[in-house]
Amino acid sequence: MGIQTDDALEAGEKKASILKKHRSKKPVFILLAILGIAAVFAIGWFGSEHFSTSGRTTKLGFEDIGELATQSVVCTCVRNEQEDRNILGISIPFTESVKIYSYDTVIKAGINFSDVKVVRNDVEKKIYVEIPEVTILSTELKLDSFQKYYEKDNIFTPISMDEHNDALKELEESATNTAIENGLMDKALENAKLLLKSFIGQVYDLTEYSIVFAE
Repeated sequence: MGIQTDDALEAGEKKASILKKHRSKKPVFILLAILGIAAVFAIGWFGSEHFSTSGRTTKLGFEDIGELATQSVVCTCVRNEQEDRNILGISIPFTESVKIYSYDTVIKAGINFSDVKVVRNDVEKKIYVEIPEVTILSTELKLDSFQKYYEKDNIFTPISMDEHNDALKELEESATNTAIENGLMDKALENAKLLLKSFIGQVYDLTEYSIVFAE
């Protein structure tokens, strides 16, 4: 049987000391792990539930569309131009010039799609759409629709080009007013909503979200 030297005895004592410390720390680690798991369950069980969300403004490329006519109407307006000489408000016979004619006028109304705002609310499952005001986009006089009903010129009172041009402007204004009175703007708004709904439906599932229009 061998004889242990002092160095061997000292090394054995150090190893035993390290093992003793390691064994003493192991229960502490186990205890901390148990406490940590218990804390997680306690937070999950007793802690108050907190949920937050916010709407998100979404750009769907409407700014690339710009102005878009969503409704157009054709109005046929008859114009009567008269010019004569008069004394004390009484027309002098045989001095009258008259032009009676008509033009078709195409009036288009719509919205500026770059001003459309879309906000999605995931909590309410709604998509809020703000539509800009419907405006008249164009009024076009169709020159090839000209119809002449009556014309009489008098060398003493000819109708000047300036007067004729003013008459055409008044014809366009009359056609625009007639179109508005007959619901042009309302129809343009309804069609704008249909187009927007179609565009939005390509991005979001409309069986999950409902659209709310804010004008």
